[in-house]
Amino acid sequence: MKFTTPTQTIFYSIERAIKEYRKFGQKNIHKLADDITLDQAMVLFLLAREPELSQKEMAALVFKDVASLTRMIELMVKNGYLERTFKKTDRRQFQLSLTTKGKEIIHELEPVITTSRQTALEGLTDGEIEQLNTLLQKIISNCNRN
Repeated sequence: MKFTTPTQTIFYSIERAIKEYRKFGQKNIHKLADDITLDQAMVLFLLAREPELSQKEMAALVFKDVASLTRMIELMVKNGYLERTFKKTDRRQFQLSLTTKGKEIIHELEPVITTSRQTALEGLTDGEIEQLNTLLQKIISNCNRN
């Protein structure tokens, strides 16, 4: 493969697509709740579906280090979206749970996120989306293999 400038690579296009989607998604979330970021919304949705996730597991799923995730959680506790209690099995660990406000915002955000995804993928067929996902999974696999 011939060397090209960084802006002429597929990786640049992938990165740009991600950044543009994140800006677009954040703008749509901000219309509904100006104190929630896209990353915080991801954490809320993860906790709603998998309440037993550890912070380490959650950090990996949202591509953050544990310290960054901890700061996000602190802010969501402060803003009333999450509550933190000691785990019954190990009082050294915390259990995170959604508050009523957290559950309400998830309910409100779901259609916003669905619409954002649909808009971003507009003009792509299901087959193209599936093929793109397959190709991206191959790149991920190649990077993890070496």
